[in-house]
Amino acid sequence: MAYQHLDINGNSIALPVGKVVCIGQNYQDHIAEMQSKTAPEALFFIKPATALCSLTPGFTIPSGKGAVHNETELAVLIGKTLKNASIAEVADAIWGYSLALDLTLREVQAELKKLGRPWEIAKGFDGACPVAAFVEKSRISNAQQLAFTLQVNGETRQQGNTASMIRGIHQLISEMSSHFTLQPGDIVLTGTPAGVGPLHSGDTLQLQLADLFTVNSRVN
Repeated sequence: MAYQHLDINGNSIALPVGKVVCIGQNYQDHIAEMQSKTAPEALFFIKPATALCSLTPGFTIPSGKGAVHNETELAVLIGKTLKNASIAEVADAIWGYSLALDLTLREVQAELKKLGRPWEIAKGFDGACPVAAFVEKSRISNAQQLAFTLQVNGETRQQGNTASMIRGIHQLISEMSSHFTLQPGDIVLTGTPAGVGPLHSGDTLQLQLADLFTVNSRVN
Protein backbone atom coordinates (compact mmCIF):
# COMPACT_ATOMS: atom_id res chain seq x y z
CA MET A 1 0.00 0.00 0.00
CA ALA A 2 1.34 3.47 -0.90
CA TYR A 3 2.58 5.60 1.97
CA GLN A 4 0.40 8.47 3.21
CA HIS A 5 0.99 10.86 6.11
CA LEU A 6 -1.37 9.96 8.96
CA ASP A 7 -2.25 11.60 12.26
CA ILE A 8 -2.36 9.58 15.48
CA ASN A 9 -6.09 9.00 15.04
CA GLY A 10 -5.40 7.22 11.76
CA ASN A 11 -6.71 10.02 9.57
CA SER A 12 -4.96 11.08 6.37
CA ILE A 13 -3.18 14.42 6.57
CA ALA A 14 -3.95 16.70 3.63
CA LEU A 15 -0.33 17.08 2.55
CA PRO A 16 1.46 15.45 -0.39
CA VAL A 17 4.19 12.88 0.17
CA GLY A 18 7.55 14.55 -0.39
CA LYS A 19 11.24 13.98 0.21
CA VAL A 20 12.95 13.26 3.51
CA VAL A 21 15.78 15.62 4.47
CA CYS A 22 18.07 14.31 7.20
CA ILE A 23 20.89 15.50 9.42
CA GLY A 24 23.70 13.18 10.45
CA GLN A 25 25.84 13.45 13.56
CA ASN A 26 23.41 15.49 15.67
CA TYR A 27 23.88 13.58 18.95
CA GLN A 28 27.31 13.45 20.56
CA ASP A 29 26.91 9.90 21.89
CA HIS A 30 26.17 8.58 18.39
CA ILE A 31 29.21 10.40 16.97
CA ALA A 32 31.30 8.65 19.65
CA GLU A 33 29.90 5.18 19.00
CA MET A 34 30.55 5.55 15.25
CA GLN A 35 34.09 6.84 15.96
CA SER A 36 33.31 9.84 13.76
CA LYS A 37 34.63 13.37 13.95
CA THR A 38 32.53 16.44 14.50
CA ALA A 39 32.65 19.27 11.99
CA PRO A 40 31.33 22.84 12.12
CA GLU A 41 29.25 22.26 9.00
CA ALA A 42 26.03 20.25 9.29
CA LEU A 43 25.90 16.90 7.50
CA PHE A 44 22.69 16.90 5.44
CA PHE A 45 21.43 14.22 3.08
CA ILE A 46 18.16 13.32 1.35
CA LYS A 47 16.03 10.22 1.10
CA PRO A 48 13.57 10.17 -1.82
CA ALA A 49 9.81 9.87 -1.33
CA THR A 50 10.09 6.21 -2.36
CA ALA A 51 12.00 5.56 0.88
CA LEU A 52 8.88 6.33 2.93
CA CYS A 53 6.72 3.56 4.30
CA SER A 54 4.47 3.08 7.31
CA LEU A 55 6.16 1.91 10.50
CA THR A 56 3.05 -0.07 11.45
CA PRO A 57 2.14 -2.84 11.38
CA GLY A 58 5.55 -3.74 9.94
CA PHE A 59 8.16 -3.07 7.28
CA THR A 60 10.57 -5.01 5.09
CA ILE A 61 14.35 -4.72 5.07
CA PRO A 62 16.68 -5.56 2.16
CA SER A 63 18.29 -8.98 2.05
CA GLY A 64 21.71 -9.86 0.75
CA LYS A 65 23.14 -6.37 1.27
CA GLY A 66 24.68 -6.76 4.70
CA ALA A 67 23.56 -5.39 8.03
CA VAL A 68 20.54 -3.07 8.16
CA HIS A 69 20.84 -0.79 11.18
CA ASN A 70 18.13 1.04 13.10
CA GLU A 71 18.51 4.79 13.67
CA THR A 72 15.54 6.11 15.66
CA GLU A 73 14.84 9.80 15.08
CA LEU A 74 12.32 12.53 15.79
CA ALA A 75 10.52 13.22 12.51
CA VAL A 76 9.13 16.67 11.65
CA LEU A 77 6.36 17.08 9.09
CA ILE A 78 6.60 20.33 7.13
CA GLY A 79 3.32 22.09 6.36
CA LYS A 80 4.50 25.22 4.49
CA THR A 81 7.24 26.04 1.99
CA LEU A 82 10.56 27.03 3.57
CA LYS A 83 13.46 28.63 1.70
CA ASN A 84 16.19 30.55 3.51
CA ALA A 85 13.80 30.48 6.44
CA SER A 86 14.15 32.26 9.75
CA ILE A 87 13.64 30.46 13.06
CA ALA A 88 10.18 32.05 13.36
CA GLU A 89 9.23 30.92 9.86
CA VAL A 90 10.34 27.38 10.65
CA ALA A 91 8.27 27.28 13.83
CA ASP A 92 5.20 28.42 11.91
CA ALA A 93 5.70 25.91 9.09
CA ILE A 94 5.83 22.74 11.20
CA TRP A 95 2.69 20.57 11.03
CA GLY A 96 3.68 18.06 13.67
CA TYR A 97 6.06 15.46 15.03
CA SER A 98 6.55 11.70 15.00
CA LEU A 99 9.23 9.01 15.15
CA ALA A 100 10.92 7.39 12.18
CA LEU A 101 13.66 4.89 11.48
CA ASP A 102 16.53 6.04 9.30
CA LEU A 103 17.36 2.53 8.09
CA THR A 104 20.98 2.22 7.00
CA LEU A 105 22.87 -0.43 5.06
CA ARG A 106 25.86 -0.11 7.36
CA GLU A 107 28.40 -2.20 5.45
CA VAL A 108 27.48 -0.55 2.16
CA GLN A 109 27.81 2.87 3.79
CA ALA A 110 31.21 2.00 5.31
CA GLU A 111 32.58 0.86 1.96
CA LEU A 112 31.33 3.97 0.18
CA LYS A 113 32.89 6.16 2.88
CA LYS A 114 36.24 4.45 2.36
CA LEU A 115 36.00 5.19 -1.36
CA GLY A 116 35.06 8.80 -0.71
CA ARG A 117 31.75 8.34 -2.51
CA PRO A 118 28.24 9.56 -1.63
CA TRP A 119 26.25 7.00 0.33
CA GLU A 120 22.67 7.55 -0.85
CA ILE A 121 22.28 3.88 -1.81
CA ALA A 122 22.91 2.97 1.84
CA LYS A 123 20.30 5.44 3.09
CA GLY A 124 17.76 6.07 0.32
CA PHE A 125 16.69 2.63 -0.83
CA ASP A 126 12.98 1.77 -1.14
CA GLY A 127 11.46 1.47 2.34
CA ALA A 128 14.47 3.05 4.06
CA CYS A 129 12.32 5.41 6.14
CA PRO A 130 9.49 3.76 8.12
CA VAL A 131 7.45 6.51 9.81
CA ALA A 132 4.84 6.47 12.57
CA ALA A 133 1.74 8.68 12.64
CA PHE A 134 2.17 12.38 13.41
CA VAL A 135 1.12 14.40 16.45
CA GLU A 136 0.01 17.96 15.72
CA LYS A 137 2.45 20.53 17.09
CA SER A 138 -0.32 22.20 19.12
CA ARG A 139 -0.38 19.11 21.36
CA ILE A 140 3.32 19.42 22.22
CA SER A 141 4.41 22.12 24.64
CA ASN A 142 8.14 21.84 23.91
CA ALA A 143 9.42 19.64 21.09
CA GLN A 144 12.98 20.31 22.24
CA GLN A 145 12.40 18.31 25.42
CA LEU A 146 10.99 14.99 24.19
CA ALA A 147 12.29 11.63 25.35
CA PHE A 148 12.07 8.72 22.93
CA THR A 149 13.02 5.04 23.02
CA LEU A 150 13.34 2.02 20.77
CA GLN A 151 12.96 -1.51 22.09
CA VAL A 152 13.94 -4.48 19.94
CA ASN A 153 12.57 -7.86 21.00
CA GLY A 154 11.67 -6.42 24.41
CA GLU A 155 15.11 -4.95 25.14
CA THR A 156 15.83 -1.22 25.12
CA ARG A 157 18.28 -0.43 22.31
CA GLN A 158 18.05 3.35 21.94
CA GLN A 159 17.15 6.07 24.43
CA GLY A 160 17.33 9.72 23.48
CA ASN A 161 16.01 13.14 24.29
CA THR A 162 15.67 15.98 21.82
CA ALA A 163 17.25 18.27 24.44
CA SER A 164 20.57 16.55 23.63
CA MET A 165 20.65 17.59 19.97
CA ILE A 166 23.76 19.45 18.85
CA ARG A 167 21.61 21.56 16.51
CA GLY A 168 18.09 22.22 17.74
CA ILE A 169 15.04 21.45 15.62
CA HIS A 170 14.33 24.98 14.41
CA GLN A 171 18.01 25.79 13.83
CA LEU A 172 18.73 22.70 11.76
CA ILE A 173 15.60 23.16 9.62
CA SER A 174 16.52 26.80 9.05
CA GLU A 175 19.98 25.70 7.91
CA MET A 176 18.49 22.97 5.70
CA SER A 177 16.26 25.51 3.99
CA SER A 178 19.30 27.50 2.88
CA HIS A 179 20.40 24.47 0.82
CA PHE A 180 17.12 22.77 -0.13
CA THR A 181 13.67 24.29 -0.45
CA LEU A 182 11.43 22.38 1.96
CA GLN A 183 7.92 21.89 0.64
CA PRO A 184 4.61 20.95 2.24
CA GLY A 185 4.64 17.23 2.89
CA ASP A 186 8.41 16.95 3.26
CA ILE A 187 9.73 15.24 6.38
CA VAL A 188 12.82 16.29 8.31
CA LEU A 189 14.74 13.71 10.35
CA THR A 190 16.66 15.26 13.21
CA GLY A 191 19.42 12.77 14.01
CA THR A 192 19.83 9.62 16.11
CA PRO A 193 21.30 8.98 19.56
CA ALA A 194 23.60 6.09 20.39
CA GLY A 195 22.38 2.51 20.17
CA VAL A 196 22.29 1.78 16.46
CA GLY A 197 22.45 -1.88 15.59
CA PRO A 198 21.35 -4.59 13.16
CA LEU A 199 17.73 -5.55 12.56
CA HIS A 200 16.63 -8.99 11.42
CA SER A 201 13.50 -10.42 9.86
CA GLY A 202 11.12 -11.40 12.67
CA ASP A 203 12.32 -8.75 15.14
CA THR A 204 9.58 -7.01 17.12
CA LEU A 205 9.95 -3.29 17.78
CA GLN A 206 8.34 -0.84 20.16
CA LEU A 207 8.89 2.89 19.77
CA GLN A 208 7.75 5.48 22.31
CA LEU A 209 7.68 9.26 22.01
CA ALA A 210 7.41 10.80 25.49
CA ASP A 211 3.83 10.41 26.75
CA LEU A 212 2.45 11.08 23.27
CA PHE A 213 2.35 7.59 21.78
CA THR A 214 3.75 4.07 21.80
CA VAL A 215 3.71 2.03 18.59
CA ASN A 216 4.53 -1.60 17.88
CA SER A 217 6.11 -2.76 14.69
CA ARG A 218 7.74 -5.81 13.16
CA VAL A 219 10.52 -6.49 10.68
CA ASN A 220 9.05 -8.62 7.93
